[in-house]
Amino acid sequence: MILELDDLTVTYGRKMALRNLTLKLGEGAVGLLGPNGAGKSTLLKTVLGFLTPASGRGRLLGMDICEDPLAVRRQVGYMPESEGHIPGMNAVAFVAFTGELSGMGRTDAMARAHEVLSYVGLGEARYRSVDTYSTGMKQRIKLAQALIHDPKVLFLDEPTNGMDPRGRREMLDLIRDISQRKKISILLCSHLLPDVEYACSEVVVLNKGTVVTSGNIEKLKAQRRRVYLVRGKGNQAAFGQVLEAMGCRVQEDRDRILRVELSDGEDARQIFAAADQNGFQVRHLTRMRMSLEEVFLSAIGAPETNASYQVADAKNGNLVN
Repeated sequence: MILELDDLTVTYGRKMALRNLTLKLGEGAVGLLGPNGAGKSTLLKTVLGFLTPASGRGRLLGMDICEDPLAVRRQVGYMPESEGHIPGMNAVAFVAFTGELSGMGRTDAMARAHEVLSYVGLGEARYRSVDTYSTGMKQRIKLAQALIHDPKVLFLDEPTNGMDPRGRREMLDLIRDISQRKKISILLCSHLLPDVEYACSEVVVLNKGTVVTSGNIEKLKAQRRRVYLVRGKGNQAAFGQVLEAMGCRVQEDRDRILRVELSDGEDARQIFAAADQNGFQVRHLTRMRMSLEEVFLSAIGAPETNASYQVADAKNGNLVN
């Protein structure tokens, strides 16, 4: 088990930022989602030992996060959302310096800096001042400094922030490679749901300081709601009314295909029961899968039309609200 949190509570004065939070994370890449103020940043700071919980306990790689925070931080690579380079330094000098701060010797840190800068795609620009870097290049150097000391766990905070579509995909491919080939476990905080879906196999959703849902992304998409597309022959309006009387939600699209959301605890037999009652012939029946966006909005209890979370078009990386 990579991370174990048991009944963790963290407060800022009278405000409860984390509320009796219990969580277990295994190896792999995990997405951490939640609306603003949900407790994501507080969770990371607490695990890293920068905040002391009011109650509860936590362990990272078997180490107590309160009793030995320095040992915990030695095993974690952290890529912050904000910039943190030193003005006037070139990339290789800066990344090597962060390696020394992590306890590496100067020679080893410099050699490793060349290696990780090449890995993240900055090999040819490693002698340039970081001041001249584009936003996308600065994101890459933040990943490089997080990898310099060969950590066992990575905390990535908005790793694709400000990147163009090509750079964003390259960053996500790096994250997948780090997780799948290098076997470094990742906790990825992002407002871009397609990024999490592309790079992670698991997800944790926080809201108001507690976990509202967690698990394998594909299983959550399959289990959260049962929605079917139905096409058939007969009095479709009357068929829809029977379904609604059974507690289903029914919508009809332009092609006269019914979108049927079953009532709680029911399966596809409910549709056939309604058809039998109405004399409607079901010709085609297809089960829809929820998107990660729908899983997220359902978990936090937000209506889709009023969501404050950012969703990215998976094809072009554009943001919509």
